[in-house]
Amino acid sequence: MIVSASYRTDIPAFYAGWLLRRLRAGYCRVAIPYGGGTYEVALSPEAVDGFVFWTRNMRPLMADLDRVRQVAPFVVQFTLTGYPRNLETSVIPVAEAVAQLHELRRRFGPRAAVWRYDPVVFAAGMDAEAHAAGFAGLARALAGTVDEVVLSAMTPYRKSRRNLDRAARQHGFAWHDPPAEEKQALLVRLAAIAAEHGMAPTLCSQPELLVPGIGEARCIDAERLSDLVQRPIAARESGNRPGCRCAVSRDIGAYDTCPHGCVYCYAVADRDRAVGNFRTHDPEADCLMPERTPAAPALGGTA
Repeated sequence: MIVSASYRTDIPAFYAGWLLRRLRAGYCRVAIPYGGGTYEVALSPEAVDGFVFWTRNMRPLMADLDRVRQVAPFVVQFTLTGYPRNLETSVIPVAEAVAQLHELRRRFGPRAAVWRYDPVVFAAGMDAEAHAAGFAGLARALAGTVDEVVLSAMTPYRKSRRNLDRAARQHGFAWHDPPAEEKQALLVRLAAIAAEHGMAPTLCSQPELLVPGIGEARCIDAERLSDLVQRPIAARESGNRPGCRCAVSRDIGAYDTCPHGCVYCYAVADRDRAVGNFRTHDPEADCLMPERTPAAPALGGTA
């Protein structure tokens, strides 16, 4: 089994202590996002083939990664975009993120981390030219450090639209969801920049936007984990959504628990709620965010 930690929240940045306690215990419980109830996920060396960490900040877990490797190998999916603060209010500075990726490369090799420039958001002055320039600067800083960069265009889910609209009103910017042709034109430019810096550009779960020079991303990547441990890790493909090429995994995170404040995020419906959940999190609990009784919808309205 591959454990995903987590595409629902940033466990390394905010819940590293909880994770280490659960590794010592050999299991955790996960609240079912929709429908209620929990289920157990074993976290022992006998049960886990590998971990995939999704993060914007590995620092709180960095000193303990050798302990993690005693359980199973890991890959880090590291998001670094360098967007304006009115799009991502509480992420670490670009220089610190670059330094962390260099440290992961130095300690664990070139296959240990994947850079994610994801999602591409057309907002707050981030047009095609700004994306190309910002991406090129990051690619120069990471050349020789990572061998893959994952791209995607933002999918305007209802919660993302609501949060972007609120931020746009507050900070006085506009955002839009451009047509596929505009997205593809930018992806072609970003792919060329990535290739110039020795990185394979891949696209996450958007086969309709694939262009020459870009492969399909496998963010839960059994092959990459196999390379790290020099033995085959077998896992069937079982994507999380249409177009996803990920290997089957168990995610141990929870939605609405990441306080990074990225207004385009699909995993946070309301940042105040996420911050509140983070503050009330119990690092001794076996579940990152215990199951709660959902609030009844208001009469005459919708949930």
